[in-house]
Amino acid sequence: MPSKSNPVLIDCHVHTDDLRLMPDRQDVLDAARKNHVVAQIVPAVSQQHWPRLKQLCDANEDLHACYGLHPCFYPEHTDEHVQELARWLGREQAVAVGECGLDYAMAGADKAQQQHLFAAQLAYAREFSLPIVIHAVKAVEDVIRMIRASGHYRGMVHSFNGSAQQASRLIDLGYSLGFGGAVTYPRAKRLQAMVADLPLDAILLETDAPDQPPSIYPSQRNEPAYLVDIWQSISSLRPEDPETVAQVTTANARKLFKLPD
Repeated sequence: MPSKSNPVLIDCHVHTDDLRLMPDRQDVLDAARKNHVVAQIVPAVSQQHWPRLKQLCDANEDLHACYGLHPCFYPEHTDEHVQELARWLGREQAVAVGECGLDYAMAGADKAQQQHLFAAQLAYAREFSLPIVIHAVKAVEDVIRMIRASGHYRGMVHSFNGSAQQASRLIDLGYSLGFGGAVTYPRAKRLQAMVADLPLDAILLETDAPDQPPSIYPSQRNEPAYLVDIWQSISSLRPEDPETVAQVTTANARKLFKLPD
């Protein structure tokens, strides 16, 4: 049973279906459960991987699927994939649309095509009454603009690294902000200061495994079990006690993704 020193946590953004976790995936899942990570939100990145993601989540009741088209893979997404996404969202037990959004850090990024894909997925999230999981890299202003234009005010911006002012505007629009391994690094002073001041009911915990490991696992493969380290790091920045941070962020995740207790 979870204790006060290790309460239940929810990983709100983890690519558990990634092939880098395949060789020992059962061990990875067991380690997360041992650390009281009671649920994982698993976003898709491309149409070709939706069946793999569905199979994994169908086989594990604590894994919850999102279906979407990631901006970093926009050259492989087609209008047929966009249309197929609507069929998947209507048929499958998705807890969110995503991962989708905008990434302007990519060399030669086609911003117009990324915005076309993102707009379609914002519209689907509204149509199917689902939250949306957003990737925003060097594109937070356009993400905010497109959220407002869509009229869809329910979701999360994962691995948030924008400004405190942008964070406040997103929260005012009804969005939660996910924080992971980046906040654990001593050099991340600006990010840590922002996390310390944000409303706790706007914060979600995530690993983004197998990427973005916490500072105690530099250059290693990340795992959902390491969510404990992220919780502890964020708790050290906050005025609340660690148990309250765990309880509130877990409640935030359950509310956003409509997860069972």
